Amino acid sequence: MLTDRGLDAAVSGLAERCPVPVAVDIDVDPRPPGAIETAAYYVVAESLTNVGKHAGARSAAVEIHRDGPQLSIEVRDDGHGGASRTPGSGLEGLAQRVEALDGSLTIASPPGGPTIVRAELPCAS
Repeated sequence: MLTDRGLDAAVSGLAERCPVPVAVDIDVDPRPPGAIETAAYYVVAESLTNVGKHAGARSAAVEIHRDGPQLSIEVRDDGHGGASRTPGSGLEGLAQRVEALDGSLTIASPPGGPTIVRAELPCAS
């Protein structure tokens, strides 16, 4: 779906399958390069998987925006917090994927929540 219909459709599909309601706000015109789009998809997929499995959240939100040469991704939930980037975790693998594209990934997840996963990816045309 990502290749054929783009990031908006692919992320909307992830949101529909998440066990909690997910608000989606995406504006990525023009479409990012394939590797960047794929990394953005994985940021959302891993984050929403964690929301469903670990967060104890009642809702989540995904925002993806392209601002010139930068793609910003944010996934947040209203769960109990405590997510971390530990060796061998999905979030660590995700960070490595993002950093391999000269991007950055930050996780803010204090005890009591909320959890916010942010990624910035370069996407010069």
